[in-house]
Amino acid sequence: MTTTLRRAWARVGALLPTRSDLAETRRDPRRDLLAGLTVAVVALPLALGFGVSSGLGAEAGLATAVVAGALAAVLGGSNLQVSGPTGAMTVVLVPIVGRYGTTGVLTVGLMAGVMLVTLAALRAGKYMQYVPAPVVEGFTLGIACVIGLQQIPNALGVPKPEGDRVLVVTWRAVEEFAKSPNWTAVGLAVAVATVMLVGARWRPTVPVSILAVIAATLVAQLAGLDAAKPIGDLPAGLPAPSLSFLDLGSLGSLLTPAVAVAALAALESLLSASVADGMTVGQRHDPDRELFGQGVANIVAPLFGGVPATGAIARTAVNVRTGASSRLAALTHAAVLAVIVFAAAPLVSKIPLAALAGVLLATALRMIEVGSLRAMAGATRSDALILALTAVATLALDLVYAVIIGLVVACALALRAVAKQARFDQVPLDRGDHSAEEHALLAEHIVAYRIDGPLFFAAAHRFLLELTEVADVRVVILRMSRVSTMDATGALVLKDAVEKLNRRGTLVLASGIRPGQRQALDSVGALGVLRQEGREYDTTPEAIRAARDHLAMAGVLPDASAARAPGPDTDAEAAR
Repeated sequence: MTTTLRRAWARVGALLPTRSDLAETRRDPRRDLLAGLTVAVVALPLALGFGVSSGLGAEAGLATAVVAGALAAVLGGSNLQVSGPTGAMTVVLVPIVGRYGTTGVLTVGLMAGVMLVTLAALRAGKYMQYVPAPVVEGFTLGIACVIGLQQIPNALGVPKPEGDRVLVVTWRAVEEFAKSPNWTAVGLAVAVATVMLVGARWRPTVPVSILAVIAATLVAQLAGLDAAKPIGDLPAGLPAPSLSFLDLGSLGSLLTPAVAVAALAALESLLSASVADGMTVGQRHDPDRELFGQGVANIVAPLFGGVPATGAIARTAVNVRTGASSRLAALTHAAVLAVIVFAAAPLVSKIPLAALAGVLLATALRMIEVGSLRAMAGATRSDALILALTAVATLALDLVYAVIIGLVVACALALRAVAKQARFDQVPLDRGDHSAEEHALLAEHIVAYRIDGPLFFAAAHRFLLELTEVADVRVVILRMSRVSTMDATGALVLKDAVEKLNRRGTLVLASGIRPGQRQALDSVGALGVLRQEGREYDTTPEAIRAARDHLAMAGVLPDASAARAPGPDTDAEAAR
């Protein structure tokens, strides 16, 4: 019991901050503080916009950026990760808000946080690296499309239509705009998006998003543009933490949405941390600690009215590019946003919704990496198919289903490719010291096949068809030394093929069975079939000698042929 407790405590300790984390914050605090300030300026309109898009309001986005951003910065597994509300999470939250309301979203966030902490304790972080790149690219493309379409109602200046399908909502918004056009909102959204896109190429280090939003707000206020609907009143500060939203009776119905939110938070956070590693030299994140930090952040954020959070790729990239070197930068970003929440709430409340829509439209466009998409689509047909299916599923269904579909298709195509590597080739018998006439006689009655590659369920059916269609011969020798892997299906197929050939009067001999294959063969009884009358041999020459003896006893070959020993085998592989 004591050993178990020690291991458990050691596991918990591995997920907590260390002294080295604190030491790193002292290396270059000035650069980290400046980077954190820059990220906060970039993050402010995004936090407001994603809060509004989620359906819980701008204050929920700010609360998430402050609370979750601070906790994930301290407890997470990356020194450079910046966390908060994201577009991908917003896509998942919209239907949850429509079905379960605000309390449902807060409960889902808390449940997802507990799941993430559990995944961290189970050391599940390392498995996220197995998500194929085409799935990630398709997922990102689909998210970008959904985020862009979600902004259409605010960009057109019309009330958001009812519905949780983004394509339906977008179409209804366009119909409403056609009835009563609001060109003021359109102008503000287009202007902000254009300034962001042009500014990102002209001066990447300048936070043009906040400048564009400030300019749009000033224009709307000074010109008295009534059509530019503002965010609305914001509370001056964060609400007191509370669990009043939690309804224990609804936990069962919210389990599926919570799993979806937890899966997305894990995927996006670890992907973002990997991107940060790739942009730096010497930085490597701890995936389990990252899951733990995101889990704690998502447990606490709902207590302050925040939505579920994840690592944010765009904000993390800004953090790295502006020189951040430790967690102090991400923590500074959260602190600056907290100051804005407490000191500038009345000013923030005047920002037009159309301006925030422009910010998110530009963000969606910048998420699409045309070069990466071309490279992935041009790699193989399988990669292009996986990318397209994942993107379409993200747009038509939801993110979790999209990832599942992408993974299933990727696995199926990978298995198909591996199965094609399995080969079943007839190989010539060793001539040894036999004459051409004797060798021809042997070849009429004995054939040898070499099985190369994996013999598992994906390739087993083809193997069965090929083996049972062997020409009418007396002996078949299976050379199995090159079988790389075998599962129960492959073993069953082998057993079935041997029994079918035996019923046809064909003797089947096997050589070179590896130790790793014996368990699968023995578990289904195939090894017992091969061992009957000594039909399993260590080397191919031994199997050939046994085949000759069998044919001699049957009167097919003269005794002299059976009595001759095979010549020396100079090829080591041919002896197996």
